[in-house]
Amino acid sequence: MSSFAEISPDKLSRLIGTANAPALIDVRTDEDFATDPRLIPGSVRRRHGDVSDWGGEYAGRPAVVSCLRGAKLAQGSAAWLRQFGAQAETLEGGFEAWKAAKLPLIDATKIPKRDARGRTTWVTRARPKVDRIACPWLIRRFVDPDAVFLYVAPSEVVAVGEQFGASPFDIENVFWSHRGELCTFDVMVEEFGLATAAMRRLATLVRGADTGRPDLAPEAPGLLAASLGLSRIYDDDLEQLDAGMLLYDAFYRWCRDATGETHNWPTNKARP
Repeated sequence: MSSFAEISPDKLSRLIGTANAPALIDVRTDEDFATDPRLIPGSVRRRHGDVSDWGGEYAGRPAVVSCLRGAKLAQGSAAWLRQFGAQAETLEGGFEAWKAAKLPLIDATKIPKRDARGRTTWVTRARPKVDRIACPWLIRRFVDPDAVFLYVAPSEVVAVGEQFGASPFDIENVFWSHRGELCTFDVMVEEFGLATAAMRRLATLVRGADTGRPDLAPEAPGLLAASLGLSRIYDDDLEQLDAGMLLYDAFYRWCRDATGETHNWPTNKARP
């Protein structure tokens, strides 16, 4: 059983991808990371020896620290974080326990280079509808919670990416884009190693809404309608993204936890 300062891989896996997920910090040594350069979704690497310098960034926040096996490096780093007022726990069994449980892991080489503040930066076309909201949701919930998204004129996406160190997505002839019948969201799910049953179900909805294939899932037209409605409500793309985060939070939780639940108006009431 986990102690008060530990969290099990199973419990943590239920938090990742939700708005209430803790900050995830990987303090494995460079040698351990080189042996398996993958990351628990949403986590960022930090040097345990410098925790007294960076620990204050997590003051007042829930955080989970992992090292290779959940021992001295994670325990010490979490204790330091608690000195700064963070609600810090360690991952029970560490990275090895997470891997043994066959939970999703992200190939770190697929994550774009981070800026001086540790953030990834992405750029795409302005006035988003489906893919250009769904992909940022996926990135912020599972890859980089602090990711920055730039919405610009379609003709300037590649140039802005080059000038500002941003990764272009959902335009033609770039890595993060449609491939055959797959939309950009599908590609990100597969490339980042996030293809759980729930995420595949959500990807089908996104593909149906984004590519005019309502036959792929009964819920796809509803996602399209909600997406188009948001695009009419908000003139500011970043405000629309903020609202869309809640929309995709809801669809993801339905895909993960509620597909078997129905709601029927009672029909067995006695007639007056």
